[in-house]
Amino acid sequence: MDYLPLFHNLKGRNIMVVGGGEIALRKVRLVQEASAIITIVAKDFCPDLLAMDAADKKHGCNGLHLVTAAYEHQHMLDIPNIVMVIAATNDRDLNRLVSEHAQSANILSNVVDDPGFSTVIFPSIVDRSPIQIAISSGGDAPVLVRLLRTKFEALLPAGMSKLGALAGSFRERVKAKFSNGADRKAFWEEVFYGPIAEQAYANNLDEAERLLTDKLDNTDEFKTGEVYLVGGGPGDPDLLTFKALRLMQQADIVLYDRLVSPEVLNLVRRDASRIFVGKTAGDHPVTQENINQKLVDYALEGNRVVRLKGGDPFIFGRGGEEIETLAEHNIPFQVVPGITAASGCASYAGIPLTHRDHAQSVRFIAGHLRSGKMDLNWPELVQPNQTLVFYMGLSGMETICQHLKDHGLAADTPVALVEKGTTDKQRVFTGDLDTLPAIVREAGAKAPTLIIVGHVVSLHNKLNWFNVKD
Repeated sequence: MDYLPLFHNLKGRNIMVVGGGEIALRKVRLVQEASAIITIVAKDFCPDLLAMDAADKKHGCNGLHLVTAAYEHQHMLDIPNIVMVIAATNDRDLNRLVSEHAQSANILSNVVDDPGFSTVIFPSIVDRSPIQIAISSGGDAPVLVRLLRTKFEALLPAGMSKLGALAGSFRERVKAKFSNGADRKAFWEEVFYGPIAEQAYANNLDEAERLLTDKLDNTDEFKTGEVYLVGGGPGDPDLLTFKALRLMQQADIVLYDRLVSPEVLNLVRRDASRIFVGKTAGDHPVTQENINQKLVDYALEGNRVVRLKGGDPFIFGRGGEEIETLAEHNIPFQVVPGITAASGCASYAGIPLTHRDHAQSVRFIAGHLRSGKMDLNWPELVQPNQTLVFYMGLSGMETICQHLKDHGLAADTPVALVEKGTTDKQRVFTGDLDTLPAIVREAGAKAPTLIIVGHVVSLHNKLNWFNVKD
């Protein structure tokens, strides 16, 4: 992180702006909205700045002070308790000199269009006060920032400011009603996702306030929390569903597996407790029974718990066992499907799992060894015109390939192994039943991996669209 985002309270604070043109005008308008007291130093001032100064004096605001002069260091020294200096001229050397003067006095400095000489930069702002979103690229991609701002402006209702103000006016009453922090969070989440919010967005503030008052007066302390079984997909955070993301942002506690990518985990609410319960082959520091009980215990404490799993919770994810336990204890739960590894990894490898000319069916198979054995219905797996997908098959790859050959599948049947599929570390190895185990061994492939067997693999070179750069 190159810059730490902060929101600065400038109300009644002294700011100096050096420059009197259009560049300075944009910055003056911005800090004026934050109710700063602004001293502007320049030889000349554009008409809009002169008009702003005249309006300020007419209304007796005393928030603008124009100093007609070439900048000198003394101008900065003459301003008491100055907190920020903005250099906004078209003279790069002068801008940098102003910044040096400010930094020598430990005053925040911003040089317009020159972040390397700034100690603070101005983000692009989506303003729904008291709700604000600040977006910045550190000066690297301003066009992308504008694009993101446009998207946020479209996503956030104009009435968001009214909802934020309404929530602020009820904050102390809600705090007095609910002594438990988790209960308060649950209450506000119901407010923000329900009819109260919709009334505020529609500018029906009296009705929104009435509904909020009624809800507060008629809601008892929350006793039992809820568990969300969320599929985190194969790794790429862009493959999460909207519902998965929303529930991850609501969670008080998150129990996550080894296969959940860091990028997906970073989308969890910042103040949520994160508990690792992952397993590897032969290493189960937290048993499944223990995980099941943790879900029950945390929910009974009133928490909103996300059980975050790689892929889909119901495809080799033991999600069924977990919700059975929740149902036995009458714990409310929701299940959010995720893109399973077979679908995600195959798509990013350019391997269609079914294809009219190659395969009319697909099978998902658990490929891990138990006690050195793999007890599968091999005759069913060697049927023609089908694709086989083996999960967790890296350690047993040679055994898988040998069994398929022993039961009649041709040795030259195409096979692919996808490592860390859908992520920027994805690697795809292709060969056949005879050759691929050695290729994978030599490459040092590491879990998580997925093995795809069938003639659809032959399409990889032609359809491979996801090119990972070294």
